[in-house]
Amino acid sequence: MYQIVLTGPESTGKSTLAAALAKKYDTIWVEEYSRIYLNFWGSDYDKKDILNIAVGQQYWVQKNASEASHFLFADTYFLVLKVWSEFKYQSCHPWIVEQLQQSKVDLYVLCSTDIPWQADPLRENSNEREELLEIYRKELLNMSIPFIEVKGNMEERLEQVRTKLNQLEF
Repeated sequence: MYQIVLTGPESTGKSTLAAALAKKYDTIWVEEYSRIYLNFWGSDYDKKDILNIAVGQQYWVQKNASEASHFLFADTYFLVLKVWSEFKYQSCHPWIVEQLQQSKVDLYVLCSTDIPWQADPLRENSNEREELLEIYRKELLNMSIPFIEVKGNMEERLEQVRTKLNQLEF
């Protein structure tokens, strides 16, 4: 089973793409735990909540890994939590950084900001998407893990991921 993580700024189609990829490859996807957490506990959060969200996201990924067939698509993971924490609080809990370094991700899919922002009560960075996208690019380059940046409409993004998955030697 190969772990593919969708990452990038808010409102860039990560959830939609993760669901579409899971459908295309007849497998499951792991939704973004922060939405569940913040909808339950409220959108007024602090730095310790990001750690709690990281633990919850890791649990969901591990729980669903045994049910996936060939691919497991995760809508966000430790990289999003690191960037989010550092952007908002100028630091990140060491456990998140450690888990990011130890995670066994086979491919990151960086979702570009070329789709329109869709407001919702949990989103907060509509004006910083380009700045955040650049932070994600730099983080991925520093991690030396395979990644692609996808752009365009959903069909184009699906095709870009499909092409990349066919090129990789797993």
